[in-house]
Amino acid sequence: MSQKVELRLAWCKFDAAKYAVEHWHYSKSMPAGKRVCIGVWEDRVFVGVVIFSLSANQWMGNMFGLTMFQICELVRVALTKHITPVSRILAIAIKMIKTNFPGQRLIASYADTEQNHHGGIYAASGWVYTGMVQFGKKGSPSFLIHGRKRHPRSVHALGWKQNINWIREHVDARAYLVYPKGKHKYLFPLDKAMQEQIESLRRPYPKRATSETSDTSSLQDGKGGAAPTVALKEMEGTT
Repeated sequence: MSQKVELRLAWCKFDAAKYAVEHWHYSKSMPAGKRVCIGVWEDRVFVGVVIFSLSANQWMGNMFGLTMFQICELVRVALTKHITPVSRILAIAIKMIKTNFPGQRLIASYADTEQNHHGGIYAASGWVYTGMVQFGKKGSPSFLIHGRKRHPRSVHALGWKQNINWIREHVDARAYLVYPKGKHKYLFPLDKAMQEQIESLRRPYPKRATSETSDTSSLQDGKGGAAPTVALKEMEGTT
């Protein structure tokens, strides 16, 4: 018999979301750009965050006839130990997006094969799997700077040029580019018309790559600490 907990999702502040990402997500970094952060509590204890943002690729919605403001990305699911299935947490978070941002019509997300992720949480939530993207050196490379991989958008947010020669000269002489091996792409429609439009793109879900139970989050040991819990007593609509 599964343990019952009181689950609550609500908008949360940047500092609390940053704490969750840096402690409970494999990337250890907040995504750059405009974000919407949704905190997750179980029995009033902060256990993580779900983050959506505008896509780094402003043309991503073109193939669907959408503007960059009608499609967003699920970019982080950062959770510590929790009882509620991730699929239920995502369902509530997506409902919040749909209700509060009626202009949104489609959500995209990716499962990183470099982390041995296949997208199990998306399959469990009924997302449409469209296949692999960014094979070999065809995708946009990340920068490995001081031993830490950074997305080009994060490099720009730090005021650095997205140029490996500039990075080597001004930041880290040993920096280099890291090309993606490939990512599984998933889509979640927010209205019936969009569902019908993307259904033809559906492919069979990929098989599990490892024994991990979550793809976008790193479920590390630990509890919702006092600091993030206190920080989340005050809510705000977006961050």
